[in-house]
Parts: sequence; C-alpha cells; structure tokens
Amino acid sequence: MVYGHSDRGPAQVVDPVTLKILVAGGFGAGKTTLVGAVSEIKPLRTEELLSEAGRPVDDLAGVENKRTTTVAMDFGRITLREDLVLYLFGTPGQDRFWFLWDELSTGALGAVVLADTRRLQDCFAAVDYFERRGIAFTVAVNCFDRAARYPEETVREALDLDPQTPVILCDARERESVKEVLISVVEHAMMVSATRR
Repeated sequence: MVYGHSDRGPAQVVDPVTLKILVAGGFGAGKTTLVGAVSEIKPLRTEELLSEAGRPVDDLAGVENKRTTTVAMDFGRITLREDLVLYLFGTPGQDRFWFLWDELSTGALGAVVLADTRRLQDCFAAVDYFERRGIAFTVAVNCFDRAARYPEETVREALDLDPQTPVILCDARERESVKEVLISVVEHAMMVSATRR
C-alpha cells in the first residue's frame, strides 16, 4: 500500500436499487400529507386551488376545509441505504384524474390505500384497482382529529378485503407512523411475491 492509496483500486460507484410505492385513496384522505411527512427531499407536489368549475364534481362532504387538490401526482424519496432508495408516488384522488394511475402504477412494488373513515366509500376504487392488477397493498386508516375510530376488523369488513391484506391505523402527519405503513407495504409485497413463485 502506498500512502493514501489502497490496493483495492478506485471506489466503486453503486447504482442503487429503486423501489416504487404508490399512495392512493380518496379525495382529501391525506396522500399529499403522507408523502411529505416521510420524504427526505422537498416533495414534488402538483396541487392546485379548488375552483368553482370543480365544485359540481368535487364532493367536499367531510373535508369542507380542503382548499387544494393534487392534479397529477406527489413525489417523495427515502434513501434506505446507499444501495436502496424508495420512491413514493401519490396519486390524485378525484375520478377525473384516474387515467394517470396506469402510468404511475407501472413498476410499483406495492401501494398504500389511505382511508378516511369519514368517507370510507372513497377507498373502493383504489382497492378494486390494485386487486385487479395484482399489486400488493396495505390499507392505512388515517386517524383524523374528531373522526370516528373503528377497529381494523371493522374497516376490513366494510372494504371487503382479503384476510391477508394488512389494515393499520396511522397518522399521515407523523413520520414514524408513516414509516410503519411503508414497512407494512414492503413486507406484504415481499410475502405476496414469494407465494407467487
């Protein structure tokens, strides 16, 4: 060894493995908040103010204070290790933007279906979408202040979920809570992948 040099040669640049997780759910469920709570970078957001033109089609029941909406996607990143990076893509919640879901879901390891118990019916489309495409998902019930709380089994029954689909309670504003949701998605996706082999 010569001073300051190793016999091993120059350091190798490692191209990280990237994992993609979608965050879906109904209008106002907290998808943008969830991505922002855990992203290590300033998240890319495509939010626009709600307008009078959208009033006839955007149902604000239960989310009357909502002023903005995602019109394309949210994007965040988490570096798990030097060689492993997680990308988060938040989908738009309104029906008129669902055409974007096919593009966003390409190559996804798994998904989070973020549920709001005040508007649980808004989850049906996302649950159906991922079930039909065979994309592993976890239902994360976002525990809003002053919203009714229900046991996980009640939510599972209401959404008619398969027994192996994880259902967990979370606070989309809290980084640690969101990390638990993402761990659940990755573990479930790995289990589903192993059973398909």
